[in-house]
Amino acid sequence: MTKAAEIDIASVSKVYGTTTAVHSISLKIPAGSYCCLLGPSGCGKTTTLRMIAGHETITSGDVLLGNKNVTDLAPAERGTAMMFQSYALFPHLDLVDNVAFSLKMKGVDKETRRAKALDMLKLMQLDAYATRRPAQLSGGQQQRVALARALITDPEALLLDEPLSALDPFLKVRMRAELKKLQTSLGITFVHVTHSQEEAMALADIVVVMNDGRIEQAAPPRTVFERPATAFVARFMGDHNVISGRVTEVSEGRLTLAVAAGASFSAPADTAEIGAPADIAIRTDRVQVGVDAADGYGFTGTINNIEYRGSSVKLAVSGAGIEDFTAILSDKVFFANPVKVGEAIQLSWNAEDVIVLGRPS
Repeated sequence: MTKAAEIDIASVSKVYGTTTAVHSISLKIPAGSYCCLLGPSGCGKTTTLRMIAGHETITSGDVLLGNKNVTDLAPAERGTAMMFQSYALFPHLDLVDNVAFSLKMKGVDKETRRAKALDMLKLMQLDAYATRRPAQLSGGQQQRVALARALITDPEALLLDEPLSALDPFLKVRMRAELKKLQTSLGITFVHVTHSQEEAMALADIVVVMNDGRIEQAAPPRTVFERPATAFVARFMGDHNVISGRVTEVSEGRLTLAVAAGASFSAPADTAEIGAPADIAIRTDRVQVGVDAADGYGFTGTINNIEYRGSSVKLAVSGAGIEDFTAILSDKVFFANPVKVGEAIQLSWNAEDVIVLGRPS
């Protein structure tokens, strides 16, 4: 198998007419890592993947694979392979000929290419189905055929465009484990586009959160989860409450943030500009209910909704000028002192659980 290559995206932009789909992004994807491009529909993640693959021209900037500038090379000359969302298998060919197709296009003789295709099917545990057509396979099996076909060219990087979106929830979880195992055993660079936070967290060594054609944060999953860089990342990952306001005071290692409705909140900070807009974030599972708050580290709110989730209970609360605030309690904590919709409750958190968020550049 070909060795993995680092992917270096240097100030890459994509413009369609008057619309900029990708705004001068720069990103280094380490060789042999599993990278997930994560974000909502229309954020530029698939366009970025297609520019790495060569299926989309780059308006400005460069893409380097290893130490080779591949910006102007055709897809087949780059050392990458792409697995499409639709799998795009040939219905009239058996699995061996489907997998061997790219080698046939390169002029590799029939015996050699079929032998290599069988090896790839064996890797995917599909050798017993070699003579079948795609229509005779399940969705998960079809996906593994598409993977085998992409990997047969010994790419330095495998590019995957929402590869799990067509699968049912149980199969998704199983295929996630298979993809991670495959990437680890092959040791090549995987770049995987997804809009699922859970998928990115489960698979990636590096999560790249995109929004509106820009990179909001690129970091290991735990960092993105525990230390979101911006309000968008905190909201998109879904595990933090974001409070937005203006800085009214900075003293003794903390700032005071006033929200539009007049309530004030505190956050640890050494510097901040008085009067400047700012965002702070509090993890939803670090919020305490019924505990008196230290100055600026909590508020009294009204419960709007309660969702039982088995091991946890989600409370949606509003108050102090905040319309939508979430507390996630363990089922044990909630049922030890249950509350009802419409009740007023005291919410609080510890100073160390508050993050001052950056602003998008």
